[in-house]
Amino acid sequence: MADLLWQKPGVAVDAQIQRFLAGDDVILDREFFLHDIAASTAHAEGLQRIGILSADELEGLKRELAILADDFRNGAFVLDESYEDCHSAIEARLTERLGDAGRKIHTGRSRNDQILVATRLWLKEKLARVAQLSREVARVALDRAAAEKDLPIPGYTHIQRAVVSSAGMWWAGWAEAFIDDAIRATDTLELVDCNPLGTAAGYGVNLKLDREHTTSALGFARMQVSPVYAQLSRGKFELAALEALGSATLDLRRLAWDLSLYTTAEFGFVSLPAQYTTGSSIMPNKRNPDVIELMRATHASVAAARTEIEQLLSLPSGYQRDLQSSKGAIVHGFGRGLAALELLPALLANLEWREEKLRAAIDSGMYATDVAVEAAIAGVPFREAYKAAAASADTAGQGRTPEGSLAARTSPGAAADLRLAELEARWSALA
Repeated sequence: MADLLWQKPGVAVDAQIQRFLAGDDVILDREFFLHDIAASTAHAEGLQRIGILSADELEGLKRELAILADDFRNGAFVLDESYEDCHSAIEARLTERLGDAGRKIHTGRSRNDQILVATRLWLKEKLARVAQLSREVARVALDRAAAEKDLPIPGYTHIQRAVVSSAGMWWAGWAEAFIDDAIRATDTLELVDCNPLGTAAGYGVNLKLDREHTTSALGFARMQVSPVYAQLSRGKFELAALEALGSATLDLRRLAWDLSLYTTAEFGFVSLPAQYTTGSSIMPNKRNPDVIELMRATHASVAAARTEIEQLLSLPSGYQRDLQSSKGAIVHGFGRGLAALELLPALLANLEWREEKLRAAIDSGMYATDVAVEAAIAGVPFREAYKAAAASADTAGQGRTPEGSLAARTSPGAAADLRLAELEARWSALA
């Protein structure tokens, strides 16, 4: 391992202790390495603007940082256990190539400052991806709601047959859900879109850093003004980001549950494309909906990451090393969550309804609510209408059709008045 910046003369570094302190940093920091390079470039520009670096030193640093980024992308440079973390790797490379100019890159910074800005840039990128995928899912759902608005399907409450529903209503529900998920991800991105670079370990430094420049150079919407709050926001912002992701994966879990049920032989409502299923290793007669089952499991990873960070935050103000553990949580949570969401738009676009199965599952009792409401419209008190409809549920479907039931469902948002234009307008307004 390269020399440690904080190592004291005459004090030996215990290898076992150092392994514990470093944890999985060099592995996790591969996620943030390019963001740290970008932040280091902006920091170098800021140092030159206040006279710490010469123009030539800045030019050399920017050149070597760009080369390091390319080397990392193409595998010529590997962040491995020979480094303490991504920050020490960057400084070691710059010192090797540029000597004293490379040693100056850490001026006015702390390692905490470095990972704080790198993870902040990473969170922005991931939240933008959550918003984009949520928009894509909502788009598929809106298109299919319009195309299949009149297709009858059974509607369930308590996983029991309840009323006649429609594919249009099912799709519209997911469309509105993922529109909200996109909005929440975008709103959370706006929350975290502030620049902590230049706050050091939470108390600023004895330099008039050009934080306005680094804010602009890194594409942040604003500067995070208080160095103390920069520390207080670490973990808090990660938690907010995971909550935004969790809104989408929670909806994904319930959608996957529907598809898990609908693809069973007992329901048989939906046929999935073959690539979304796998063969059994012991039962030759079946295909397994593994993709939707693992989608269903994804929210557990996001929830676990959120819980891990929440438990870390029982801390006093100021920087604490405990917060190092927040890196693994967000990498795991977003890694699992985004991987599942990325498969969802194509899955939804390509699943097929099995209309004969859908119609066969609509029984007479599912019209009982229609009978009760019609009696109430005619003036019968609803409680009496309800009791009469319940007593005659077995014959409630006589002379009725699913299409007729759907055509009469005129409350706003129901089958006969889906209000898809309103959902389209909300979708179009998404950033």
